[in-house]
Amino acid sequence: MRVTVFGATGGIGRLVVQQLLDDGHQVTALVRTPAKLALTHSHLTVVTGQLSDRDAVEQAVSGADAVISALGPSLKRSTTGTAVTDGTRTIVQVMEAQKVARFTGLATPSLADPRDKPHWKHKVLPVMARLMFPNALAELKGMTEAVTGSGLDYTIARITNPTNKPANGRFRSGFLGHDKVGSAMSRADIAAFLVSQLTDTRYRRAMPAISN
Repeated sequence: MRVTVFGATGGIGRLVVQQLLDDGHQVTALVRTPAKLALTHSHLTVVTGQLSDRDAVEQAVSGADAVISALGPSLKRSTTGTAVTDGTRTIVQVMEAQKVARFTGLATPSLADPRDKPHWKHKVLPVMARLMFPNALAELKGMTEAVTGSGLDYTIARITNPTNKPANGRFRSGFLGHDKVGSAMSRADIAAFLVSQLTDTRYRRAMPAISN
């Protein structure tokens, strides 16, 4: 497949790009600083630009079969504004205009899926996030609503505690209050889950929580 990746220079994004290349996909990555990606491959095209640059987003998405977003908000308390929300809105608009339907991205269990049952994470995580990372929570909410309010064929994986442990290939996924899903998950396994959703139809237009 031809897959466009946003957030490709982040801890999860780099692993997503590498996983896609290992699986034989054609990858286009939109990055502000190409040197941060530190990857070269005959199947990798790097577009230099920012999310605020609609022309760059259009160039990155052009010809894609699917988009994977490893974007996430800054956890610095000093960060203000809605750059990631605005960028995600642009991605969604461009995807709809170019008729690219499949979107896979990230969020947290601070945000509920309609299939969830009442769960402690719905109560505790938003309170902690509002206290510690209020702008990040607002960004997560905004970027998620930009996708779920669209006509895209999306899967948004909700993660709680990403770690740098090696991949073990064992995933738990599902909906809070229904399925046994933990909190910790290696970034490598998160990346593998995102890539797996290119062809997995279980979570179409859904936000499963995932863990190791």
